[in-house]
Amino acid sequence: MINKKVANVQEALQGVTDHMTFMLGGFGLSGIPENAIAELVNIGVKGVTCISNNAGVDDFGLGLLLQNRQIKKMISSYVGENDEFERQMLSGELDVELVPQGTLAERCRAAQAGFPAVYTPAGYGTEVAEGKETRAFDGKMYVLEHAFKADFAFVKAWKGDAVGNLIFKGTSRNFNPNMCGAAKITVAEVEELVPLGALDPNQIHIPGIFVQRIFKGEHYEKRIEQRTTRPKA
Repeated sequence: MINKKVANVQEALQGVTDHMTFMLGGFGLSGIPENAIAELVNIGVKGVTCISNNAGVDDFGLGLLLQNRQIKKMISSYVGENDEFERQMLSGELDVELVPQGTLAERCRAAQAGFPAVYTPAGYGTEVAEGKETRAFDGKMYVLEHAFKADFAFVKAWKGDAVGNLIFKGTSRNFNPNMCGAAKITVAEVEELVPLGALDPNQIHIPGIFVQRIFKGEHYEKRIEQRTTRPKA
């Protein structure tokens, strides 16, 4: 058995340096690796490229890295909740690559599976396809999209064990599973770190072979991006 458990987030992020490329799981503010992001802020790593479905909000998630000017490039699908992101993009301070959401997921999954690239119909005939190889399959045009290359993937799961087996809960089962094993080193933070054998093998979403380091996260805020309520009757 290879024990992949580390004591804390500081140990989990050993080897992180400036100018690296990171994958970060989550959808909106749901299922984001809060502890890993907070530690990236503490480390003060600079000039990094972040691959994430979104860029957080101004004062939470990846928005914290943007506030500190730690991100050089964002590769994302949805960025509409972050004013600082918009300001940096329009001023030219931040390099931005907007990717269709399904294509973003597939480029992660291709990296996970060891495929160098995938063909997708998304974006054909638009700016997304400019400068890229295109090809017809059964009379339909497709765009060649290369798999992502990343140094670290930071993911968040509900439960995990010492060998890295993971179970995701609810909406956190979005980009997190696709990013496991899609980088040189995958770091998983979990709400519950259980003893080996405690997880039902039939319920495991990601086997430990895709994870290099795992630790129990602390103090999850689990913020809601746009809280909508209705008045009491």
